[in-house]
Amino acid sequence: MAGEGKSSLKRSKPNYIYSIVGVALVLLIMGIMGWVFLNFERAGKAFKEDIKLQAFLRTANKDTISQIQQFISKQPYAKDVQYVNKETAKQIWNKDNNEDWSKILNDNPLPESIDFYAKAEYVNRDSLTKIAGEIMATYGNQITELKYPSDLVNNLNEKAARFGLGFLVVAVILCVIVIFSIDNTIRLAMFSNRFLIKTMQMVGATRGFITRPMNLKALVNGLISAGIAIVLLFIMIQWLENQVPQLKLIHDTSLTLILFGGMILVGVGISVYSTNRSVRKYLKMKLDDLY
Repeated sequence: MAGEGKSSLKRSKPNYIYSIVGVALVLLIMGIMGWVFLNFERAGKAFKEDIKLQAFLRTANKDTISQIQQFISKQPYAKDVQYVNKETAKQIWNKDNNEDWSKILNDNPLPESIDFYAKAEYVNRDSLTKIAGEIMATYGNQITELKYPSDLVNNLNEKAARFGLGFLVVAVILCVIVIFSIDNTIRLAMFSNRFLIKTMQMVGATRGFITRPMNLKALVNGLISAGIAIVLLFIMIQWLENQVPQLKLIHDTSLTLILFGGMILVGVGISVYSTNRSVRKYLKMKLDDLY
């Protein structure tokens, strides 16, 4: 009888290993989706705040230009406000177009401007239209126009909204799949221990005495699974940031730590819940139903 009990325990160990690996892989998928979501939001914000607005100047009076620059700088939507004179505008144009037109033209036709960027929450058609209207209403005599890539802004917001909705649907479906996958993996692992659970009950062990070590084991296994998933995700993030340096610019350590914490909570929480539910299920079943 003792030999049979030991062999039963040995047979159950591989299932725990498979359970840990299975849960870790599921948590890794969840972590990847979470990381993509966090970076999509931050990348969208960074892209929006990289759209330049240019207020082309009609006046050459330095005091007036300084006044306009200060006015824009004080607005809640503006960031990185800079005065661009004709020579600087020429250098920017030559750099962007990879050529020097000064060999053909003697005069610089580019106007002076005040360039600035709007904060992400203001980069939409209605807000930018309102911003342009306010600036032109205040300094319409000194500014010829406020220019920004309106088509890009409209397309960006439309595509971001569609992608965000699609990603949200996929994320919800994935969360459901993750929960059911972890639950089924744990239940399969507990299936091999059903006779052990029933035997302990038959010899007089209380429900708390039986479930306590099982729940503790589930807690440890959940932590191990989450640890494996976090290490793999961290390695993947480091590799991607080395391959795509722009990702380092939007990297947020606090959000990444929150993501890792969420993976631990999900892994441990579902593991303990599924284990406890399985133990209670087998305790209620009759011995003949276990076969």
